[in-house]
Amino acid sequence: MKAKMLGGILLIVGTTIGGGMLALPIVTAQAGFWGSLFLLVASWMVMTYCAFLLLEVNLWMPSNSNIIFMAKKTLGNTGQLVAWFCYLLLFYCLLAAYISGGSDILHGLIQASGWETSVSVDSILFTLLLGAVVYNGIRSIDYVNRWLMLIKLSAFIFLVLFIVPYIDVSRYSGGEIKYIIPAITVVMTSYGFATIIPSLRAYFNNDFVKLRKVILIGSLIPLICYILWVAAIFGGIPYEGEYSVLSFVHSDHSTLALTQALIHHLQNPWITTLTRIFTSVCVATSFLGVSLCVVDFFADGFKLEKTGKENVLLHLITFIPPLTIALFYPGAFIVGLSYAGVCLAILIIILPALMVWVGRYKNEIKADYRVIGGKLPLVIVMVVALIVIAQGLFWH
Repeated sequence: MKAKMLGGILLIVGTTIGGGMLALPIVTAQAGFWGSLFLLVASWMVMTYCAFLLLEVNLWMPSNSNIIFMAKKTLGNTGQLVAWFCYLLLFYCLLAAYISGGSDILHGLIQASGWETSVSVDSILFTLLLGAVVYNGIRSIDYVNRWLMLIKLSAFIFLVLFIVPYIDVSRYSGGEIKYIIPAITVVMTSYGFATIIPSLRAYFNNDFVKLRKVILIGSLIPLICYILWVAAIFGGIPYEGEYSVLSFVHSDHSTLALTQALIHHLQNPWITTLTRIFTSVCVATSFLGVSLCVVDFFADGFKLEKTGKENVLLHLITFIPPLTIALFYPGAFIVGLSYAGVCLAILIIILPALMVWVGRYKNEIKADYRVIGGKLPLVIVMVVALIVIAQGLFWH
């Protein structure tokens, strides 16, 4: 496999496997392992299908066209306004969640080294360190992401292998299926990689054959990792009691609580080290991928160049709002991911389905690449999106 294709796959994997992965055993705790497994597979099917829809629409447009431009060309000014609002809210919520989760992890690392810092300082340090990588552009993000992904996947594999001897399969019986619905927004958010497709399309020079492979392989890897992860957590940690799966469901510092639960029950120095490395890199890779999407979004929306003063402005408007949210609401990790799910359902499910519908059946666009299926799959994914939105607005 060529290095560029591998890099594209890892960008999707890096964007996908991150804060959402750490949140999965937390938000699905009450649903248990089997409920979590069902949600993971069903969400992957919906989100991967919608990613292909987004690619189809993007290939109708000039290179470097982002979701705002795509929505305007297919759905008019109303579609453009909806895309603007949902995009900003979605990614500011995600970045705020990752800064919050990342600062928790950074605080734990700094504390373990004998230093003491405040949550505010940790949040600023986290944003500055990774923001500098984003500022240098997609190639910088790609190369850094490759190394981080190597570390993350290695840490993940060894972490799961170390947890396996502690797994008690009887713990998989915990949970109730009725709690699937409250978890659906965060689980769907865990597959929010489709937003990086316009950037990848430009990176691969419109080669939709390679892009299709990159999307499929890049989405399958997170699905497999998610299943292994929840199987390890639900099997390795008691369902009830102190430092249990249920005990950190409502924690204000959930990523730290998850780490502490693993360390407390397994009491293995290798697991302690691998858990800290894995959780740290997870948040970092997602932060990089989402930040890339936001910068490209603003560059396209405001017609700004990624050079000089305009590049500085792009990154200021990308990072200052979510950093401010994280500073005032330090426990924003799970809440941020939950509210992001509502906007994700509109932006990554409803809008692509509507854009494809208008392009295919109203404007009768003929193109080399077309996602299989007719109108029925489009209707099905839009119904799923409405369920996600209703859950996020009325159940959360």
